[in-house]
Amino acid sequence: MKKTLLATALLSSIALAHAADAPENLPSVVVTANRAATPLDEVLAPVTVITREDIERLQPVSVQDLLTGLPGVVMANAGGIGQQTSMFMRGTNSAHTLVLIDGVRVGTVGAGIPAYEQIPVEQIDHIEVVRGPRSTLYGSDAIGGVIQIFTRHGQAGEAPTPTVSVTGGSHGYTAGQVGVSGGTTHGWYNASLGGQYTGGINACRVGAGTAFKGCFTDEPDHDAYRTYNGALSGGYRWDNGTELTGSWLRSKGTIEYDGDFQNLTRRSQQVAGGKLSFDAMADWRMSVSLGQNQDRADDYLNGANKTLDFVNYGVDKARVGYLYSKRNQAAWQNDITLAPGQTLSAGVDFQQEKLDSATDYLKDTRDNTGVFALYQGVFGPHEIQLSARHDHNTQFGNHTTGSAAYGFRFDNGMRVTASYGSAFHAPTFNDEYYPYGSPVSLKPETSRTAEIGLSGRPGIWNWAVNAYQSKVDDLIGYDASFLPINVSEARIRGLEGQLGADVDGWHVRTYLTLQQPLNRDSGDQHDNLLARRPRRTGRVDLDKDLGAFTLGGSVYAAGYSYDDAANSTRLGGYTTADLRATWHIDSAWSVQGRVANIADKRYETAAYYNQLGRTYYMTVRFSPAM
Repeated sequence: MKKTLLATALLSSIALAHAADAPENLPSVVVTANRAATPLDEVLAPVTVITREDIERLQPVSVQDLLTGLPGVVMANAGGIGQQTSMFMRGTNSAHTLVLIDGVRVGTVGAGIPAYEQIPVEQIDHIEVVRGPRSTLYGSDAIGGVIQIFTRHGQAGEAPTPTVSVTGGSHGYTAGQVGVSGGTTHGWYNASLGGQYTGGINACRVGAGTAFKGCFTDEPDHDAYRTYNGALSGGYRWDNGTELTGSWLRSKGTIEYDGDFQNLTRRSQQVAGGKLSFDAMADWRMSVSLGQNQDRADDYLNGANKTLDFVNYGVDKARVGYLYSKRNQAAWQNDITLAPGQTLSAGVDFQQEKLDSATDYLKDTRDNTGVFALYQGVFGPHEIQLSARHDHNTQFGNHTTGSAAYGFRFDNGMRVTASYGSAFHAPTFNDEYYPYGSPVSLKPETSRTAEIGLSGRPGIWNWAVNAYQSKVDDLIGYDASFLPINVSEARIRGLEGQLGADVDGWHVRTYLTLQQPLNRDSGDQHDNLLARRPRRTGRVDLDKDLGAFTLGGSVYAAGYSYDDAANSTRLGGYTTADLRATWHIDSAWSVQGRVANIADKRYETAAYYNQLGRTYYMTVRFSPAM
């Protein structure tokens, strides 16, 4: 990756920002950073927000398209749309990022990783990406950060409004969505159905079988993906401020992939939740929430082995295994205004995780109870946040985390921040109980992160720079018998920057990440780069409104990385560019087109797994403006 590319992008963004006149409205309140609605300017953690307007402008076909290249975010994909996708936030492991959908934790309890590829983009209203440790508020997994996806919803007082979109593209890609949203004087609702299909590409490069890497087999075919999804949400707010909300999202898909023994999975993911909030007293807001996440994967034999004596579930391939996980959640939270500019948030979380599998686990259920508190104070130009949490888990026992943050705002609006926090990741069912379990009781993976930041919103643009160091201890590895033990440690240093403006018809987003994710073991892998995490990434999104048309493009660049801990398999650096256009026929109808990877760049984010070359997409959208 050429450093000049990123430098030019940053300078261009600054120039465009200064050339404009006045900013459009930026998101004023975020929820995820402090677990309660907080003005964005008062959040001391680095946050990136992707709005629905951003989503429709960028024309993504997956969550990976949206998140790739954001500050601190690296994605790895195993062969195209619908294939397994992993995230590495701030250089941490793929299970070190907590993902929420409408406040409900998602991800299998077996591996602890959500299925990003199963989350339908057309059902998303906006995304909040919070970087840095957040275990003091959310418990396990929030080492690298927290991503919360908010699904689409209606507005009180809004007339029933339909939305329809149809997309076609390369490799037989088709997608569609139909929905309706609206509201009454006090209530609101949204209902939507969607689907997505692609004939796919050959997920795993030929040669993997000979090299015994990647998918470990040569299966030159096209690996298709098909999914259907549905979403419901609604709410009602009484005159006294009491509010009841609920949401449901389900996706179910069939994924073909390359494998010697099995090569097809049918997977479903469902998230449901509800929340009741009310004013217990004048300065005391109380809420009670319930949620559930279900994830099921059924694996089927390679077609060549279909005559084996296994149960047939209506397809021309026999089922050989399944994994079903369920997580029930409940929370009680209190947000109390102590004095002007001072708040206290405190509450209790409960989670019950269950696992059912064709493979017997030593245990298949566990519970976790967490108690947390967060104090926030604003004293003139000074801002303070203190938080602590204690978790009790029936698997590994007790764990306590804490964090502190400070901010100072200068007269010109620029702000400097500093923070220190601890976080942890609990051993998964796979770590502890599959197939025979660890020979010793595993401890949680723990981290300590120190960070400083500088940000500002002068005039028509906004910018932020953050530098951090994280030390992660007791990383779970494997002994000579391939059984999991706490053995590894890592040190990650990073510098992140973002710059943006929405002014005078220009939409500018620039992101830069420089990181040093190193293995700090004392063995022969000391100071090796952690797998699949490049040192440098950058992304620029630039769009311009021209009357009835919007023209834009994106450039993403990543440096080299390695596919393995030994740093023996190198993944080369690469740059991709997209072009896009939208024609707003009238206030309701629009036609969109996108060319992704216009230079047809060949690259890999996981060794021997192909990525899409040049692809074309066209969308017809009906969305009346209200």
